[in-house]
Amino acid sequence: MKVSEIIKDYQGLCPFCGKVHETSVKNVYCYSGSVNDVGDILRENGFPKTLLLVADNRTLSASEGIIDSLKGFSLEFKIYDTIRVAKMEHVEELASMIKGRDIGILSVGTGSVNDPCRLASALENKMLAVFGTAPSMDGFASYSSPIVKDGFKASYPAKSPEVIIADTKILSESPSELKSAGFGDMMAKYVALIDWKISNILIGEDYCPFVASITREAADELVAMADKVTEKDEQTAGMIFESLLKTGIGMSFMKNSRPASGCEHVISHLMECIELRDGIIPNYHGEDIGVCTLEMLRLYNLLAERESINTAPDFTDWEDVYSFYGNMAEDVRKLNTPDTVTDLFSPDDLKNKWCEIRDIIHSVPDADAVEDAMRRAGCKLTVRDIGKSEKLFADCVKYSPYMRRRLTLLRMINMIK
Repeated sequence: MKVSEIIKDYQGLCPFCGKVHETSVKNVYCYSGSVNDVGDILRENGFPKTLLLVADNRTLSASEGIIDSLKGFSLEFKIYDTIRVAKMEHVEELASMIKGRDIGILSVGTGSVNDPCRLASALENKMLAVFGTAPSMDGFASYSSPIVKDGFKASYPAKSPEVIIADTKILSESPSELKSAGFGDMMAKYVALIDWKISNILIGEDYCPFVASITREAADELVAMADKVTEKDEQTAGMIFESLLKTGIGMSFMKNSRPASGCEHVISHLMECIELRDGIIPNYHGEDIGVCTLEMLRLYNLLAERESINTAPDFTDWEDVYSFYGNMAEDVRKLNTPDTVTDLFSPDDLKNKWCEIRDIIHSVPDADAVEDAMRRAGCKLTVRDIGKSEKLFADCVKYSPYMRRRLTLLRMINMIK
């Protein structure tokens, strides 16, 4: 199913989950030479005559011709040297530049360039267009923005762009490590689908089988292209971009990141926060996510070997948790008081649903299959590959479940005996 078909035919009351699905995304353009048509595309979609173009030096350089295409617009610029991590300071700066004005935002780049633009445009109710420069992540159409504030990374409700544009020539020529990172980010969907469905059956979290099927289809499509991910082939690049967009539309439909991120994303976010605190520039998002995905699939596969389990009430040494988080402890405390997510079900519920949970785990490719696909796509595969110490990784696996008020199988690990 094409993204354009999903946007056109599946908004409104969903017959599968009974909820209303909608997205701000009106049109998607992905073809060779689109960089020369950006101005015409924005005019056709009713963008204001004044635009704030946001990019970093690398993404702007990759988009040669885009400024010439915008003749007739009054242009303002915010060009960062580099923006590997999206911070609330970026959001506040952009919001102040567009506040109270008839102006739209054109975000040129991926990931950390797009994230503050989505939130700033939502806060000030401005139109947003994204010109993607690499198939490196799935958040182009996302309805949320992962932003670091005071050292703590959280996902904030934002907005999807009205228009998404990509040039297959530019996508195909993007660095191979960015393409591989995008592949790693997409493999996380298998863990996300497990965690989301488990939460649905245990605590009744909103779940849509149609949105889940979009996510699964997108991940499976990308696995089928694993051998071609790093090639400089326009057709392949366009197909990868399409797959990445599908999960973003799914997130937009659900108004949260649940269809595309599970415990593996939270582990990665915690590692990033610790590295930022220690003055370390984090890796590309998808590099860490891919390794976290493999480790969590291995853990989940191991758990699923057990035909039955005994369970006990969740016990958390909160003083130990808060001590680990240090200056982030207050944020964690707010997410886990006056109750925590495991208070929403009983240990017996977990025990009685175990056969169904095992089936959910077995419904996605296992760790060996995903590792094989990631290897063929040029992804990093081990904790050592992503430059992390085993202790840091183990600590983040242990303490990350408390960083979000979100039920995952990892969050329940201490209840399984």
